[in-house]
Amino acid sequence: MFEHQKILILGFARSGYEAAKFLAYRNNEIIINDKKCEQDKDKVEELKKLGVTVILGEHPDNLLDNSFDYLIKNPGVPIDHKYVLKAHELGIEVINEVEMAYRLLPKDVKLVAITGTNGKTTTTTLVYEMLKKANISCHLTGNIGFPLCGFLNKLKSGDIIVMETSCQQLENLTQFNPDIAVMTNLSEAHIDFFKSYENYKRVKAKIFQNQTERNIAILNIENNDVLEVTKNIKSTVKYFSSKKEINGCYLKDNAIYYYDEKVVDLSDIRLVGMHNYENIMASIMVVKELGVKNEAIVSLLKEFTGVEHRIEFVKSLNGRIFYNDSKATNIKATQIALSSFNSPIILLLGGMERGQNFNDLKEYVTNVKSIISYGECRDRIKDFANSVNIKVYVVETLDSAVKKAYSLSNEGDIVLLSPASASWDQYKCFEDRGNEFKKVVNSL
Repeated sequence: MFEHQKILILGFARSGYEAAKFLAYRNNEIIINDKKCEQDKDKVEELKKLGVTVILGEHPDNLLDNSFDYLIKNPGVPIDHKYVLKAHELGIEVINEVEMAYRLLPKDVKLVAITGTNGKTTTTTLVYEMLKKANISCHLTGNIGFPLCGFLNKLKSGDIIVMETSCQQLENLTQFNPDIAVMTNLSEAHIDFFKSYENYKRVKAKIFQNQTERNIAILNIENNDVLEVTKNIKSTVKYFSSKKEINGCYLKDNAIYYYDEKVVDLSDIRLVGMHNYENIMASIMVVKELGVKNEAIVSLLKEFTGVEHRIEFVKSLNGRIFYNDSKATNIKATQIALSSFNSPIILLLGGMERGQNFNDLKEYVTNVKSIISYGECRDRIKDFANSVNIKVYVVETLDSAVKKAYSLSNEGDIVLLSPASASWDQYKCFEDRGNEFKKVVNSL
């Protein structure tokens, strides 16, 4: 499989580069195409030396024809890209790097796939770290930044793959079937990409599409949309709840229980916030299926402080505390961040214009004393702030936003970057945005 084939890889980035490199060693004819000219020169030269044809700066109309066997699409490429539409017309299978790598996985490894609108990065990281704490051989991959195909040559019998799975990755999966699949929650997001919330939910539910009763689905019973999209799945379903005692994982008496067995007291957990307790419950349910004991779980939770760019403590300066929540690329994520603090907040909002409804933050801005808006959607944020009588300052860049926030802040204030917007108007990815925020904060 995937040998002596002609394959077009659409999109360079991490997954395109790793897929091209892997497939080149399997005697395939590989063409990789990206409209952006600015790519890592060393990686481009490496691929060329492997015989890969690299076409940058344009999408030639005559590039794709019926001589190709596969189109491997980077997850960020629009679903209505002209090559994708043409591939469908020509009967060329459109997949992504995840699907390609899945089809080549050894049969004696286990796959855990985690999705959801929010919490998937934290949950994925928690599962991985709990497994490591229990000395179980495992690999962290997927949307978290490490393409799955990069691990194919490293896997050993009995290994466990823990994968954060995004909606963009799920769009072009057909045979992909995790042994354990998790859906943390669902709320409106990525409408610009999927055109409607209904389509977004449909794509999210694809994580369960090939599961049978031999596979496990772990679901948030308190999220109605999760329950709605999973009502017909064939998986063995197990639930967690943040609101009531259930036959599964739940909160009771300031502790987390797993099927009536107390696992950990909330006072022993470094992470705070109900959203994090939900992520922890989902993680516990996964690792319990994989044989992890309570001792390893509790030990990890006593030391785990969170993932980078997700309500990440950056610095305390003259009594002001700075938090980096650059991964908050949608309204729901910013709602979660705002719910995590009781102190006065100076909120940095803004980024790519995606038609997000900032009015959905109205009930969550009680502690917000001022808003700094920046990026493409800064003027709409200004309108929202004025509508809720919060002082607003409009700037163009994140650098200016940080400096303005600091100049306005008082001792005891939280300066929170939680943009409720994608980063692509000014940055390649949310990680670059978060790193820029931390760089500016540390220069104050």
